[in-house]
Amino acid sequence: MRQINLVIIGGGPAGMGAALAAYDAGVRDILILERDSALGGILQQCIHNGFGLHRFGEELTGPEYAWRYEKLVREKNIPFLLDTMVLDITSDKVITATNATDGVFQLQAKAVILAMGCRERARGALNIAGTRPAGIYSAGTAQKYVNLKGYMPGKNVVILGSGDIGLIMARRMTLEGAKVHAVCELMPYSGGLARNIEQCLNDFNIPLKLSHTVVEIHGKERLEGVTIARVDEHRRPIPETREYIPCDTLLLSVGLIPENELSKTASVTLDRVTNGAVVDQDRQTEVEGIFACGNVLHVHDLVDFVSEEADIAGKSAAAYIFGENTECTDIALSTDGKIRYTVPQRITHKKDVTVYFRVADVYRNVTIKGTSGERVICQKKKPRVAPGEMESLTLKADLLTGIDTLHFALEER
Repeated sequence: MRQINLVIIGGGPAGMGAALAAYDAGVRDILILERDSALGGILQQCIHNGFGLHRFGEELTGPEYAWRYEKLVREKNIPFLLDTMVLDITSDKVITATNATDGVFQLQAKAVILAMGCRERARGALNIAGTRPAGIYSAGTAQKYVNLKGYMPGKNVVILGSGDIGLIMARRMTLEGAKVHAVCELMPYSGGLARNIEQCLNDFNIPLKLSHTVVEIHGKERLEGVTIARVDEHRRPIPETREYIPCDTLLLSVGLIPENELSKTASVTLDRVTNGAVVDQDRQTEVEGIFACGNVLHVHDLVDFVSEEADIAGKSAAAYIFGENTECTDIALSTDGKIRYTVPQRITHKKDVTVYFRVADVYRNVTIKGTSGERVICQKKKPRVAPGEMESLTLKADLLTGIDTLHFALEER
């Protein structure tokens, strides 16, 4: 069994960013394990621009953003194994993996960083009535076919869900000559970024039908059409609003799920809201020495924030390996119903901490407060917040003295 200081599972932007941060913090014995045939993760198929505005101050495409990190990984000679599937992780950080060259092998790590990304929610989770014809794809699968393989899934398209991938694919399919009849969203608000609604739908006159869903699928061998309907405030379809749309392709953009099957094998505690690990401000899970960052922890809207989080995880893993400790504390974070979750979920060291969170609905003219009892620790005013856009609050280390709970709430002004 090979001994390694730091093993990173996943070679996407989170994994590469964490490896570079750990390297810069002094760790030299690093190994990245990636199951795909190239580094870069999902960015390889995201050929649209809009990446890197926060990180590099310029607009890049997904492959360009990934290449900037891959180039640094190669320059610093950080080793990585491609086409390598991790099968199991134990709580004492023994990793079992396999590839065509080495067969099945094991690694004993001092620290592990989980950076496996997320997967798309599939049709099976939606319980849509109808047959199972060809022509139903997740939006990410369609994106891979069009951008990497050069295949068009179809010519007449309906998209269910208004997540960012669905919005981007509405534009992409239109540019490739398809007719996108509608983007249907179950909720009364879009799940994507405001800029994507403007650039991908409004600029191309693609209708966005809020509070609508697909209630039936038609066709036997090939998809022939879908029936959509408006839903009421309880998200139940209203029968008299049913509308048939002929189409040969249905794209599903109905949410992303952090890929945490391996985390479960390591007995990592998962958050019921994020479906990712419960972590502290260092992105360390409740299993000592195992860290998590990127979309495997919680779904991000911008890759720039993934890179920020990867920096935290990489530096923290290096500090853990070298036995560096800071002043300890134990602060539990909680939220009201309007704020769905926070990352991190607890604070264990007195240092400056940025808390990331998402809201449950669209709210206007709000004040977001972090309080401990009657004491206001931090607050922030925003003209508008929406579930599709991640928010953050920064806590200064000196404000964390003498508190053991921190409650985040949203007040409408």
